[in-house]
Amino acid sequence: MELDELNEAVASGSIDTVLLAITDMQGRLMGKRLTASHFVDEVAAHGAEGCNYLLAVDVEMTPVSGFAMASWERGYGDFLLVPDLDTLSYVPWQEGTALCVADIAWLDHTEVTASPRQILRRQLARLAERGWTAFAGTELEFIVHRDSYEDAWRKGYRDLEPANLYNVDYSLLGTARVEPLIRRIRNSMVGAGMRVEDSKGECNFGQHEINFHYSDALRTADHHSIYKNGAKEIAAEEGMSITFMAKLNEREGNSCHIHFSLGDKDGPLFEREPAIFKSFVAGQLAVLRELSLLLAPNINSYKRYAAGSFAPTAVAWGHDNRTCALRVVGEGPSLRFENRVGGADLNPYLALAAIAAAGLHGVEAGLELEPVFEGDAYSAPDLPRVPSSLRDARDLFAGSEIARAAFGKDVVAHYVHAADVELAAFGSAVTDWERYRGFERL
Repeated sequence: MELDELNEAVASGSIDTVLLAITDMQGRLMGKRLTASHFVDEVAAHGAEGCNYLLAVDVEMTPVSGFAMASWERGYGDFLLVPDLDTLSYVPWQEGTALCVADIAWLDHTEVTASPRQILRRQLARLAERGWTAFAGTELEFIVHRDSYEDAWRKGYRDLEPANLYNVDYSLLGTARVEPLIRRIRNSMVGAGMRVEDSKGECNFGQHEINFHYSDALRTADHHSIYKNGAKEIAAEEGMSITFMAKLNEREGNSCHIHFSLGDKDGPLFEREPAIFKSFVAGQLAVLRELSLLLAPNINSYKRYAAGSFAPTAVAWGHDNRTCALRVVGEGPSLRFENRVGGADLNPYLALAAIAAAGLHGVEAGLELEPVFEGDAYSAPDLPRVPSSLRDARDLFAGSEIARAAFGKDVVAHYVHAADVELAAFGSAVTDWERYRGFERL
């Protein structure tokens, strides 16, 4: 949607609300519902204020001490939500509503370096200095339950009814059970300006996936966040619920596979410049462990990594090999690699920034690509492993000179502290697992 088109829709009364949205550390849409007339008259040109605690809270929106950019001592002041008018779109699942993604700046218009969208923008700018553009596609898996979000909460998230009671991977019969919901999500995202390619069933009970056409990396991250939020809203309207948890239960987890390639003024780059392709992939392998915090940001993220689960445990690359962390696919102009490490709980801006930074490190250091791995990477004893816990990933990220060089020490400190917050919260919790094992028998 162009701004002129929005002005016409506001004048005709077909649009009365504009969502001004940022993405927080957890990858969630946050912001304000503005009257559409106020947006076009004031906010489109000047922005709107929001409390800077939005980048200094935990999952439950609790203000957390220890962040340099926002605290009680600093008064939790405002920052500026700056509309990116290129992101204007309809929100078909909400009547009379449009949406605009915003960048975040301080009130003096300097950048908020810890903002996920700004972190990605800086890595894309580094690529642009070489004449390169990053293209990406994200594949998000999710699990559908017939319980509403409120009912799931009342049940303590136990004994929920999955939308399918058996493995519906590629099943047209099984996915038809949930097609009214999935079809509505697909069509709604088309109405919001996204290029939807397909949907399919997955392995876990009630697990599905909707896939979108690749785009430039920033647009992909924007669409990823809007789609994830919209899918939950549509499910809620249908009296159902969707979870993007990386690992809901002992069966297969929810992944977010990321396909990534580069282009320049002459088109796709990897086919024409094999040396760049090899160094870019070598960079992924070299720093994947150090940057895994940006692909797997939560305690639960690391429970997804299990042998034989289609989630990787080994840092290796292979040709169309789903046991490796990196899977090289496509031929000619479509040559690309797929990063299989991320779960559906990742923040797309941070994950794509990590991939871009890793590739640039490989190119700048002139890294050589190791030989292709063939066979079952799960059972290979000598390969480096994906970190097995948030604590391990946190420590690797905190000690990474490559991360500091790519993102800056302030950004590293910010997201290390976010990991510390989650680790402390989980460390103080008593789980059902502990009660079941210990109540009587210990």
